[in-house]
Amino acid sequence: MAKTSKPTIARAGTSGSPIKSRKTKLGRVAKTGRFVLIDPARRKAVLSAAEKSGLLGEKSARIGGRISPALLEQAKKQTGISTDTDLIEFALANVALEDEFSKAFDKVRGTVDPSLKLGF
Repeated sequence: MAKTSKPTIARAGTSGSPIKSRKTKLGRVAKTGRFVLIDPARRKAVLSAAEKSGLLGEKSARIGGRISPALLEQAKKQTGISTDTDLIEFALANVALEDEFSKAFDKVRGTVDPSLKLGF
């Protein structure tokens, strides 16, 4: 098995200066692939929203599948989730609660009058 180099930890939008904090989790900027620290409250917010939406009721369904151990380990590192069950629940809640903002934003593209003064 090949050794991988340790990722650089940086804030999104900065030049890559390291940040040290025990309260935040390691993440990655989707656009650039660079690692960044993400807000640890994200997991709590997603699971709270899923619970309020009635998605986290009785736990009787079962899923199974084979995935890359590297994918599993990296997902656990980025989320701070240690169990497979909790990780799957968080991932599914993220998908189930997707707000499709980008689709809505693209749908209204070009509908604002270009001559409208927005104050900046």
